[in-house]
Amino acid sequence: MTNSQDDTIASRISRVLAERIISGALPPGARLRQDHLAEEFGASHVPVREAFRRLEAQGLAVSEPRRGVRVAAFDLAEVREVAEMRAALEVLALRHAVPNMTPAILERAAAATTAADAATDVRAWEAANRAFHRLILEPCAMPRLLAAIDDLHAASARFLFSAWQSSWQPRTDHDHRAILAALRSGNAEEAVSILGRHVQWIGRTPVRNATGETREIFSIVG
Repeated sequence: MTNSQDDTIASRISRVLAERIISGALPPGARLRQDHLAEEFGASHVPVREAFRRLEAQGLAVSEPRRGVRVAAFDLAEVREVAEMRAALEVLALRHAVPNMTPAILERAAAATTAADAATDVRAWEAANRAFHRLILEPCAMPRLLAAIDDLHAASARFLFSAWQSSWQPRTDHDHRAILAALRSGNAEEAVSILGRHVQWIGRTPVRNATGETREIFSIVG
């Protein structure tokens, strides 16, 4: 098998595992077994190890001495870190996106916000919310920056799904509308200021585990 084939298989394995981790199908602390995954994907250990490295780079997995690779756990400090990183990078992207913003982009972003407001489950809301952010940031034309923001949105989605799987309620996102209004009026600084605050809002919800104990889960709801 060539290196390019290994790389393609590693990409597929890391993508599938990332989806399982983000959705909660693989919970925090779950062990990722190299042998089992190599068998599942019909691959050698080389692309599986590379997939593990990619998951670690995304903050979705951790490698522990004598314990192997496990799904990363998260706490309030990590949620705050992701929120602050998102704020910094999304503000940077929006500043560069503003000169390339068009009415058509803003209309598509408004449609994404309408879809988010109408969402009846957390997955639909997250997809529409992510679409809104991507639409207003993509005109920055900075692919590395957008890739880093995409990774942070994946982490945000994981926090969100863990916290709100069963208790999501439809909500109206006034911040999105305020950002759009500022962009339409040419007030870039106001749009940037609202966005910076918006992505740092952390929600919390009580979650009951299998033993009946209740603990608070934190997530970025922006």
